[in-house]
Amino acid sequence: MPYLQIDVPGRYPAEQKQRLARRFGEIYADIMQANIRRISVAVRELHDGGVWRCTEGEPYEAALLMCDIRKGRPPEQRERLARALVNACVEILELRIDQVNVEFTQHSGDEMFHPLLGGLSEDWSANEAH
Repeated sequence: MPYLQIDVPGRYPAEQKQRLARRFGEIYADIMQANIRRISVAVRELHDGGVWRCTEGEPYEAALLMCDIRKGRPPEQRERLARALVNACVEILELRIDQVNVEFTQHSGDEMFHPLLGGLSEDWSANEAH
């Protein structure tokens, strides 16, 4: 944890997905004051017609970014993160800004296990070192 999962309506080369994962990791570690080694990213390609945004008229293809994170960050910090992640999707995946939504699910630290980092996670604190 954190686990950033983006469902996209198309296919992308592995290098482009790796670039997105790198950028997501950099953004998350910086804005959320977290160790970059905690971050996992999934790019799920649902292909043409796999993700839709509903409107009063016809739905259009969209993307959804789910962020499973440790709770404790203020809404303003999560909003800065969401805006930066959306901008990365626009830049790297060439999605339109209206195609990308971000949703957060917050967990206590002990709901996450990182063998590489010693086991169960601590709750997040504003004093956490990168």
